Amino acid sequence: MDLSRALQLARDADVDLVEVAPNSDPPVCRLLDYGKLLYLTSKKERESKKGQRSTEQKEVRFRPNIGTHDLEAKTRKIREFIEDGSKVKLTVRFRGREAAHQQLGLSVLKRVADELKDEVRLERPPAMEGRALSMVLIPALVKTEKAGEGADDNKQDQVEEMADAKN
Repeated sequence: MDLSRALQLARDADVDLVEVAPNSDPPVCRLLDYGKLLYLTSKKERESKKGQRSTEQKEVRFRPNIGTHDLEAKTRKIREFIEDGSKVKLTVRFRGREAAHQQLGLSVLKRVADELKDEVRLERPPAMEGRALSMVLIPALVKTEKAGEGADDNKQDQVEEMADAKN
């Protein structure tokens, strides 16, 4: 159909003439409400972004001679980050002569890891990065535990069925 006739049809129907395939021969156009089309495409984009979840990496810094209350407060904060699904990088910063006593920093990291052992997995073990000792914790995978439990139940059912078949 020629362009003038298509434009006349669009004006009569009170819609827009939108080119949907400009590279085809001849180009393909449609009669539709362009504002509604833009709204629907933006809505689809928002929906697709909702499904995406980016994992952030948070960092919590310690000192080798941290007090017990301060350690507990930072551990609570780490627990919040883990529950949100973020990775957490634990860093013990050494200043001056503290760098000679790296075992103090390692003991701080181990205390935090032991306190959170049910909720986290170790992604990267403690390692020195310049004058800082750091390790990375990630949330423990709850889904695999549930799948593993179901698999154990199935194995148990199979064992019981074999025992019943023998009797």
